[in-house]
Amino acid sequence: MSHAPTKSRAPSGPDAAAPTPARIRVGVGGWTYEPWRGNFFPDGLPHSQELAYASRQLSAIEVNGTYYGTLKPASFKKWHDETPDDFVFSLKASRYATNRRVLAEAGDSITRFVESGISELGRKLGPIVWQFMPGKVFEAQDFEAFLTLLPTQVDGRALRHVVDVRHESFMDPAYLTLARRYRVATVFTDADKFPSFADLTGDLVYARLMMSDAGLATGYAEAALDAWAGRARRWAAGETPEDLPALEAPFGPAHPREVFIYFINGAKERAPAAAMALLARLGFKPVA
Repeated sequence: MSHAPTKSRAPSGPDAAAPTPARIRVGVGGWTYEPWRGNFFPDGLPHSQELAYASRQLSAIEVNGTYYGTLKPASFKKWHDETPDDFVFSLKASRYATNRRVLAEAGDSITRFVESGISELGRKLGPIVWQFMPGKVFEAQDFEAFLTLLPTQVDGRALRHVVDVRHESFMDPAYLTLARRYRVATVFTDADKFPSFADLTGDLVYARLMMSDAGLATGYAEAALDAWAGRARRWAAGETPEDLPALEAPFGPAHPREVFIYFINGAKERAPAAAMALLARLGFKPVA
């Protein structure tokens, strides 16, 4: 099968498909983690069934393995077949595309990742996350050159892009202008060690919650989970939560957005319980 991507080299290039209906998805990072066995996963569950089980308790998973190495199309097809129809995977793109001095030279690495078979996920292909090292400084011209390299679709399926910027130099209105011009979402990170700003720059919202507490059964206190449920609903409705840090006032007219919230890092052993507790507040029922 050909996985030829279509690239948009102009900021106003059309999207390859209609916007995804607004909804809220909550999950964790990955599904293979020893402390989850007997904690999140039932005792005795075969390791080969862990994805099938996790995908029926959550509504999305962020895949970290794609950041470190290239997978085969058969792997993506297997994930597709093992998960419920309405499940979604967010994929962290190859580090070889983002961990470089000159981002404008990332074209080959971007193409290799997009052509690796990710379209085998079909409609379960969620946002692609381009994560930058904490030391990567914002340079407007080079960063814009990188954004022009991001394809709008592969095999006829629209691609949605998210950037995870981790240096304080990105807390700049010039960055927001670029990200909005290219309709690329920005990760909101609930963490002390990375820049944390909730300005909306794309057609979806992507939050990574990294402050879980190992001493709490659900990782976050009840009041904190209630607050995140409220923020998720506001985001999905196209509104901007007023209690999160932002560089600017809300931008543009409000419109419904798909929301992705991942409990990741921090006290990772608590991540599934936190995700399920938030999903319960949002009315999600596990798949039988």
